[in-house]
Amino acid sequence: MLVTFSAKITHAIAICSPVLVRRNLSAMKQPIVTTSPKILGGTPVFAGTRVPVQTLLDYLENGESIDEFLEGFPTIKRAQVIAFLEETKARVVIPTSRH
Repeated sequence: MLVTFSAKITHAIAICSPVLVRRNLSAMKQPIVTTSPKILGGTPVFAGTRVPVQTLLDYLENGESIDEFLEGFPTIKRAQVIAFLEETKARVVIPTSRH
């Protein structure tokens, strides 16, 4: 299940990156993810950094925590990670009605 969900997230990133770049968070007032041909050849990175969002996904796929990721990449703020995951989840997970 983790591999399937991860594949969906990776696919969503590829499709939604331009949307994520433009989308502003009301609390953060900045983009979640940015892309630029001058930064890692256009790879989606956390805004204001050179850290690819794929790196976060790799950490999570390998069973590491968000805290472990943040320890390894101190330029990333927890709010950025949470906002990215929430935005990606909103685009990937189909709401189900409870009966």
